[in-house]
Amino acid sequence: MAKDKKMVEQITSMEKDFAQWYTDVVLKADLIDYTSVKGCMVIKPAGYAIWERIQAELDKRFKETGVENVYLPMFIPESLLQKEKDHVEGFAPEVAWVTHGGLNPLQERMCVRPTSETLFCDFYKNEIESYRDLPKVYNQWCSVVRWEKETRPFLRSREFLWQEGHTAHATAEEAEERTVQMLNVYAKFCEEVLAIPVIKGQKSEKEKFAGAEATYTIEALMHDGKALQSGTSHNFGDGFAKAFGIQYTSKDNKLEYVHQTSWGMTTRLIGAIIMVHGDDSGLVLPPRIAPTQVMIVPVMQKKEGVLEKAAELKEKLSAYRVKVDDSDKNPGWKFAEQEMRGIPLRVEIGPRDIEANKALVVRRDNGEKIEVSLDEIDTKIGELLEDIQKNMFEKALKHREEHTYVANNWDEFKDIIENKPGFVKAMWCGETECEEAIKEETSATTRCMPFTQENLGDVCVHCGKPARKMMYFGKAY
Repeated sequence: MAKDKKMVEQITSMEKDFAQWYTDVVLKADLIDYTSVKGCMVIKPAGYAIWERIQAELDKRFKETGVENVYLPMFIPESLLQKEKDHVEGFAPEVAWVTHGGLNPLQERMCVRPTSETLFCDFYKNEIESYRDLPKVYNQWCSVVRWEKETRPFLRSREFLWQEGHTAHATAEEAEERTVQMLNVYAKFCEEVLAIPVIKGQKSEKEKFAGAEATYTIEALMHDGKALQSGTSHNFGDGFAKAFGIQYTSKDNKLEYVHQTSWGMTTRLIGAIIMVHGDDSGLVLPPRIAPTQVMIVPVMQKKEGVLEKAAELKEKLSAYRVKVDDSDKNPGWKFAEQEMRGIPLRVEIGPRDIEANKALVVRRDNGEKIEVSLDEIDTKIGELLEDIQKNMFEKALKHREEHTYVANNWDEFKDIIENKPGFVKAMWCGETECEEAIKEETSATTRCMPFTQENLGDVCVHCGKPARKMMYFGKAY
C-alpha cells in the first residue's frame, strides 16, 4: 500500500497550491506531455479521448441545428488578413508568420491560422450569389496557432484544438438568432454533459471579439474562484461582408450584403473539467463525457474463474463504456490509478464476490461503496451513472452560488476581490475607461452582462455615474 499512497502524494493539495495541483493532475493522469516546442503540448491518449467525446457530443448537437462540416487551409495571406482593420489589429500580437517556402522567400508572407474569419469570407464571396444560396451554416474542426507569452496545458497554449463555426445569413435578424442559438447549444452542452454550470451573457465593447458587433459568452467558475470563458458566439453584422464584398441578389432583385456569425469552443474545456470537478486524488470525470465510464478490477485475478467472470461482466455492461483492468499490478495500485484518471465507477470482483453473486461498486465522485447483486448490476450501474452526473452538477452549482457576491459600492467591491475569490455582481456604467480603471486597481475583469439582469442599484460601483447594466466581474485565466 505504500506505493498506492505515494501515487496520491505526488499530487499537490489544491488548497496549498492550486496552480501546482492542476499541473500535477494533467501530468499524473497522463493527459499531456511537454515537448521541445515551447508552449505546445502532446495530448496523450487519455487526454485526447476526452476531446473525442467532446467532439462527438458537440458535433451531434451542431448537426441537429443544420450545421455542416468543412475544412479550410491553415495559411492566410497577409493581404487577406489586412482587409478587416479591427480584426487584424486584434490578432496582430499573437500571429505566427511563414516567410519561406523551402529555401525560397515567399512573395507574400502567410500567417498560420489564428482563426478563420478571413478565409471563410474569401470563400463565401465566391460561394454566395443569390438568396437561394443562404444561409451557409458551416463549421470546421481544426487547430489554430496564437503566440501566447505565458502558457498552461489546455488553458492557454500556442497551438490548440477547437471548432469554429462560420455562418452567413440574408438578414440581421437571422444572424442574431443563430448567434444566440449556438450560445445556447454551448450552455446546454456544458451543463448537461460536462456538469459545469455557466452564466450566459454579453461581453463588453472592450472584451468583444475583434471585428464583431457583439460577442456572447458562457462563463464558468473554477474551484479556486477564478472565471473561465468557456465558449463564445459572435454576431459580425455585415462588417466583414462589406470588407470582403460578400453580396447576394435578394428576392426583389437587389444586391445586399450578408450578415455573419462565428462561434467556437476549444480544448480549454478539458481544463475546465479538471478545475471544476477534480480533487486531491486527481481527475473526477462526469459520466457523460468520461471515455471509460466503468472500470472492472478483478481481485485475486490469478484465481480460477476470476478473469472469466470479469469478461462476462464486461459483456453484461456493454451498454456503457466499460473496460477491464487485467494488468499484473496489485489491486491497491489499480484502485489509486483509476481514481487518478477520474473513472466514474469502479467495479471490484474477486472469488468471494463471485461465490456470493455480487460485486463491490465504488463511486469516484463521493467514494461511496455499494454491494450490488450481479443479477441486477447492469440496471444499477445505469442508475448510479445518472446520479453521479446529477450530483456533480449540483455540487458545482452550489460552489458557484456560495462564491458569487454582490458589491454595492467600491469599498465592498475591492474587499471582495481581495479576500473572497469568485464572481462579483455589481452595477456598471458601461464606459471602457471605467472598466480599464477597475482592472488596473483590482486585476478584476468584466466577465459578462448576463441576459437575466438584476437591478442592484442606480449607479456604477466604481465611478458613480448612472448604471447601465449589471455585470459579472472576476479574476480569470
